[in-house]
Amino acid sequence: MPGNRELYEQAMNAGHNAAWDEEWVVAITNYGRAIQEFPDDLEAHLALGFGLLEAGRLDDALKVYSRAHQILPEDPIPLEKSADTLERLGRLKEAAQQYVIVAEMYLQQRDLNKAIGNWERATQLTPGLIGIHAKLAQAFERIGDKSKAVRQYLILAYNFQRLEDLDKAIKSVQRAQRLDAKNTLIMNTLRALEAGNQIGMPPDDSAVLQDAPAPKQRGKRGNTAPLTPEPDANPLGPMGEAMSDAMTMLATHVVETGLMDATGASALKALELQRQEMTAEAIDAYRAAEGRLKHPALKMNLGGLLVLQDQADEAIKHLGEAMNNPQLAAGAYHAIGLAYRQTGRYRQAVKMLLQALQMTDSANILTDDEAVEISTTYERIMGALDRQPDETLSAASERFAAILKGKEWKVAVPETRRQLEETLREEGEQGVIDILVAAHGDRLTRAMDAINRYMRQGLTTLAMDEAHHAVEFSPFYLPVHERMAEIMMREGRVRQAIAKYNAIASVYMSRGEKLRAAKILNSILEMAPLDLTVRQNLIDLLEQEEDLPALVPQYMGLADTYNQLGDSDKARDTFGLAERTAARIGAPLAQQVAIKHKVADLEQLRMDWRRAQRIYEEVLQVDPNDEKSYRSLIEIHHRAGNAVEATKRLDELLRLYARDKNVVRIIQVLEELVRQHPNDTGTRSRLAAIYKQIGRKQEAIGQLDALGELQLEAGMHKQAAETIRQIISLNPANLGDYKRLLGQLGG
Repeated sequence: MPGNRELYEQAMNAGHNAAWDEEWVVAITNYGRAIQEFPDDLEAHLALGFGLLEAGRLDDALKVYSRAHQILPEDPIPLEKSADTLERLGRLKEAAQQYVIVAEMYLQQRDLNKAIGNWERATQLTPGLIGIHAKLAQAFERIGDKSKAVRQYLILAYNFQRLEDLDKAIKSVQRAQRLDAKNTLIMNTLRALEAGNQIGMPPDDSAVLQDAPAPKQRGKRGNTAPLTPEPDANPLGPMGEAMSDAMTMLATHVVETGLMDATGASALKALELQRQEMTAEAIDAYRAAEGRLKHPALKMNLGGLLVLQDQADEAIKHLGEAMNNPQLAAGAYHAIGLAYRQTGRYRQAVKMLLQALQMTDSANILTDDEAVEISTTYERIMGALDRQPDETLSAASERFAAILKGKEWKVAVPETRRQLEETLREEGEQGVIDILVAAHGDRLTRAMDAINRYMRQGLTTLAMDEAHHAVEFSPFYLPVHERMAEIMMREGRVRQAIAKYNAIASVYMSRGEKLRAAKILNSILEMAPLDLTVRQNLIDLLEQEEDLPALVPQYMGLADTYNQLGDSDKARDTFGLAERTAARIGAPLAQQVAIKHKVADLEQLRMDWRRAQRIYEEVLQVDPNDEKSYRSLIEIHHRAGNAVEATKRLDELLRLYARDKNVVRIIQVLEELVRQHPNDTGTRSRLAAIYKQIGRKQEAIGQLDALGELQLEAGMHKQAAETIRQIISLNPANLGDYKRLLGQLGG
C-alpha cells in the first residue's frame, strides 16, 4: 500500500540536511522513516546505505544496498555501492567479483568509461584476473588509449608466462605490437619470451610506453587514422597465407616421402611455377600431380590458383579437402567463399567468408570469455544475413571479401568485428545489415568507430566532423545521423536534435522499419514529452501495428500532454480511449486503476466533484484496497459538507490499515486529516482513541479537549459530557477543572 508522499519528502529532506551536517544518526533515522512510507523506494535505500557507510555500520550498509539491488536489479549503482562496502570490510575477492558484474552492467548501458573504472578496481583488488585484463585491453583500444591498452596486453603476457602458457603470452605481446610497432619495451618483451627468459610486470608509468598525443578538440574532417599494415601479412588474405603454408607443407611431404617419380616432379615443378607467379602453368602442373598425390596442401594451392583464374567450380571441388586441415582451414574457407561469390551463389559465399573471418579472428584468442563473445557475434551476424535476399547477400559478401585482403586484413578483421558487436548492441540485427550493405562500408565502419571513440572522450567537435565526413560518402546510413542528433543533445542544441531525430524516424517509417522508428520516437518523447506531433506519430505507428498493449501508455501520455497544455476536453477524450483500450485487452488491474485515477484527477481540476466521486467509487468496486480512492472520497465529501459520508469512508480506510496492523499509518492519516479539517469531530475522536490505545496520554487528552470544545460550540452537551468523562478517566493534571465542567453539564 503506497505511503504518504508528504511525510516521505519531509523525512528525506531532514535526512539530507543531517547528512550535510554529518549528523549520521539523525540522517539514518530520517531515511528509515522515508523507507517506512515507501518500502520500495530506491533513492531512500541508497541514501540510508550512504548514511550507514559513513557511520561505520558497514554490515548494515551492505544489507541495505542488497535490498536496493533487489528493488531495481538493472541499476548498477546499488551493486557498485555493495562492492565498495565489501572492499571496506576487507572481503576483497567478493568485492572484485561485484565490480566485474557492475562493469558488465555499465557495458550494456553503453557506458564504457564506467565499465573500465570497475574493471580496474577489480584488478587492483585481485591481481591476475586474466579475463578482466583482456577486457580492459580491448576497451582501451576502443576508446583510443593505446598506451593503457599496451600495458594491459603486457600484463596479460606476464600472467600467461606465470601460468606456463607461452603461446598466449607471445600472442598478447603481438597484440600490443600491433598498437605500437616501434615500442622498445614491447620488442624487448617479445624477444625475452621467444628466448625463454622471464619477463616482469610492466611499469605503472604510462610515459614509458611510446604513444601518440591525445587528439585535440579541433581537427581535420574525416581524419580517421588508417589501419596499421602488418609487414608479414599476405595481401591475398587467409587464402594467400594458407597457400604459402601449403607450399612449405607440400615440398616437405615430397622430400620426406622420397616421391621422386613423375608425380613428385610435377608437384615440385608446380611449386616453382607458383613462386614465379606463373599461375596458368602452375595449375597444369598441379593437375598432373594431383591424380596420384592426394595431399591437402596440393588441393589448397590448386584450388587457390583456380580461384585467382576465375575457374570457381573446379576450385570448389579441390578446396573442400583442404578445409579439413587445421592449418589450412581458414584459407580454404576464404577461397571457397570467393569461388561461390564468382558463381553468384551469394548465400554460400557469405557462410564461407564469415567462417573464414571467425577462424582468423579466433586465432589470437586469449581467454574463454573472448572465445564465447567472438563465436556469439558471428552466429548473430550469420543469423541476420540468413534471412536476407540475394541483393543484400551480394553486398555483404563483397564487404567480407574486401576485409580479407590487403596488408591490413589481420587488423581489419578484429576491428570490424568489434564495430559490428557495438552495432548489434545499439541497432540490433537490422543495424548490422545496414552497415554491411552501405556504400563504402569499410570506411563507414572505421568512421563510426572514430565517432563513438570521440564521443566517449567528450570530443564532440571531432565527433561531429567525423559524422559529417561519413555522411558525405554514405548519406543514407541513418545511425550516423542518430549520432549527430546525440551530439547536438550533448552540446545543448535540443531543438535541433529533436528535429534531426524526427527526420530519422520519418525515414524509418517510410522504409517500413517500424520498430526502429518507434525506438527513435520514444527517445524524442523522453527529451520533449509535450511534443504532440511526435506523440501522435508514435500512436499512429502503434495503431498500424495493432500493438494495443503499447498503445495504452501512449494514449495516457497524450492525454497528460493535452492536460498540461490546458485542453481538458481532449485530455478527457484521450483518457477515455486509453481506458477502453485497456479494458479491451484485459490490461493489468493496476494499469486500469491508474487510468481511472488520471480521469478522476482531471474531473477534480474541472471541479466536477460528482463525476470524480463516481469514478473513485468505481475503482473501489474493482480494487477495495485502493487507498487513494478512499482519501479522495473523504476529501470530496468534506468539500460537499457531508461529514457523515466522509467519516464512513474514513472508517473503511482505517479498517484496511488495522487489518495490516499498520498503526503508524492510522496515526499519520488521522493527524493529517485533523490538520486539514480541524472542526471535524469524527476524525478527532478517532485520533484521541488511537492515542489512548497506544499510551500517548497527553496527546489523547489534547485531542479530547479540542473535541469537547467543538461539541459544546455545536450545542452537543450530552456528547461533550461523555468526552469530558473520557478525559477524567485519563487523570489529567487539572482534574478538578474537568470535574467542575462536567458538573455544570449535569454529569
